[in-house]
Parts: sequence; C-alpha cells; structure tokens
Amino acid sequence: MKTVAAFALVGAFLMGASPVWAQAPATDPVAAGQRVFLACKTCHSLEAGGKDGAGPNLNGLFGKKAGTVSKGFNYSPALKAYGKVWDEATLDAYLQNPTKAVPGTKMVTRAPADPARRAALIQYLKSATR
Repeated sequence: MKTVAAFALVGAFLMGASPVWAQAPATDPVAAGQRVFLACKTCHSLEAGGKDGAGPNLNGLFGKKAGTVSKGFNYSPALKAYGKVWDEATLDAYLQNPTKAVPGTKMVTRAPADPARRAALIQYLKSATR
C-alpha cells in the first residue's frame, strides 16, 4: 500500500503537480513573493540584525533612504548619492533594471521581468522587513 502511494505521489509530481507545501493561493502575493525571493537570498537577508552578504540586509528597507538600510554594508557611491527613499514605486523601478535606475550601482541582477512577480516580491519584502 505504501509503495502505491509513493508511486502516485511521484507520478503526480512528474506530471506537473506541485507538492502541497509548495502551493499557495494564486491570490496571495506575499506567498508568491516569498518564492521569488528565494533567488534573492543568495545575496540578501531579511532578518533583523541579519548579516550582509554580497548585498545588504534588507530589514527595515521601506521608508529608508537608499544606501542607508544596513549600517555596515559598503554601498556604492552611486547608491549613496541616489537620494531616494525606498517605497513600492522606487523599488520597482530599481528592481526592473538596477543599473539603469542607478548607474554605477553594484547590483546588476534584475528581479523578474514580469511586473506581477516583481509586485509580489515587493509585497513580500514589505511584509517581511518591518
């Protein structure tokens, strides 16, 4: 009986079904954004007091001036001079194309090109970085 259940689970996965733990309602942008953030975790952390990586810790991001979020991070002179405060619109423009938004920034990786996935990422960051 256990073997049959295991084969059914593997078969469902191979046919494209996601495991229950990987599913989130399509209307939950925070859960969708959390999945998008998995790629960002290689450089950024979100935990209060978390360590900087190749990118700064993003805790407390919203409402702070660019280049000041993580006190110990070595921001580029371009980002320090950017002068804008992080909000949804500013972050969306930056994530869409960091080097276009802030020429000379160190961040060269773009967030998803799909505006809906980028918006979900921003909603997740808002919920996770207070």
